[in-house]
Amino acid sequence: MFNSLNVSASALTAQRLRMDVVSSNIANASSTRGKLVDGKWEPYRRKMVEMAPREKSFNQVLQGEMQKQTQGAQGVRVTGIVGDQTPFKTVYDPTHPDANAEGYVNMPNVDISKEMVDLLATSRAYEANITSFNTGKSIMLKALEIGR
Repeated sequence: MFNSLNVSASALTAQRLRMDVVSSNIANASSTRGKLVDGKWEPYRRKMVEMAPREKSFNQVLQGEMQKQTQGAQGVRVTGIVGDQTPFKTVYDPTHPDANAEGYVNMPNVDISKEMVDLLATSRAYEANITSFNTGKSIMLKALEIGR
């Protein structure tokens, strides 16, 4: 009965995390000291959220088959946050404190326009899931009114 609400809620949670990661990427778009590796600072590396469909447990599949229930959608789950492996941008700025001997600075691999597109897509997905959640809720409320 609450399957549609659970599916929408899982998607809302995943999209919210994705918005947080995109916001972090935008905030660190010029951070040249993201991580200390072997005593040297490495620039911030762009992060991405990986998602996958939720899978049922063996017990849930067995119960569904024994009761001949139809198998509905299970929602989505976040499987991890991974770093983008694209190379860092190199900028010539000999006055920068992190410049190497030739005057070049490694900058984060964050592209602001790509992040804005991701943020817009995430925002639209979040809004769509809110609409789906509210539709499911109103259907349940109407069903309760009919049952009175």
